[in-house]
Amino acid sequence: MAELAQFAKMNGLGNEIIVADMRGRADRVLPAAAVALAADPATRFDQIMAIHDPKAPGTDYYVEIINSDGSMAQACGNGMRCVVQALSAETERSRFTFETVAGVLDAEEHTDGLISVDMGRPRFGWQEIPLAEEFRDTRMIELQVGPIDAPVLHSPSVVSMGNPHAVFWVDGDVNAYDLERFGPLLEHHPMFPERANITIAHVTARDAVTIRTWERGAGLTRACGSAACAVAVAAARTGRTGRQVTVTVPGGPLDILWRGDDHVVMTGPAEWEFSGRFDPATGEWEREREGAA
Repeated sequence: MAELAQFAKMNGLGNEIIVADMRGRADRVLPAAAVALAADPATRFDQIMAIHDPKAPGTDYYVEIINSDGSMAQACGNGMRCVVQALSAETERSRFTFETVAGVLDAEEHTDGLISVDMGRPRFGWQEIPLAEEFRDTRMIELQVGPIDAPVLHSPSVVSMGNPHAVFWVDGDVNAYDLERFGPLLEHHPMFPERANITIAHVTARDAVTIRTWERGAGLTRACGSAACAVAVAAARTGRTGRQVTVTVPGGPLDILWRGDDHVVMTGPAEWEFSGRFDPATGEWEREREGAA
């Protein structure tokens, strides 16, 4: 067995997260370990946020993001808030700069305990998202679920927040749609060569949107931070809202601001559940005794 690594089981508005401390190590969290941890009810997660030593100058840490099916993710806003809370408690710092596959991002824990993450700039070009065919205007593309003359969902807005998102706008309760059935089909639709996060969104006011998300590589989730950012941007871009909105996910509200410099800033909470140690190769784990030195 490899030397065990420390981890914290956390959540961001119900988005289940494992923060794995891989600093000072040469190994990585393997897909087999992720699948094993996800299969255990005690350590079930949506994403693993593996903190590694920094690679790029001017950054504090490199963060690798692994989905519950063992695949890699480019972005996870709720997970980044958990990383910030864990590191802030350890270091007594409040500001950090991280490198991820999606790029470099800044994050800060505020005095009230809420955490803001700069999720970077959205990308709208069909090749950047990416899509399998050209659409000049990605505020609405041709894609639907159900009969041609009476589709259940249709004409999503598409955007990349470092990962691909499709947002289907509905006029009523987002819970009235069978996302557990539609989600996998749309995630793997040929339109999305890198798969996609699928969100159903209902605008309830000029500054409020309610959503549910089928997360690429993780399935139904109580919160998806990058989806909340994608929805906020798409809502403003289509004239449905302004540039600052409260996006309510099943786990609670997130504040999203699409700043004038084009960066999207997400603010919300994070919560610690328990700590332990695990084998990054196999996923075998043990709970840390409360009060242990």
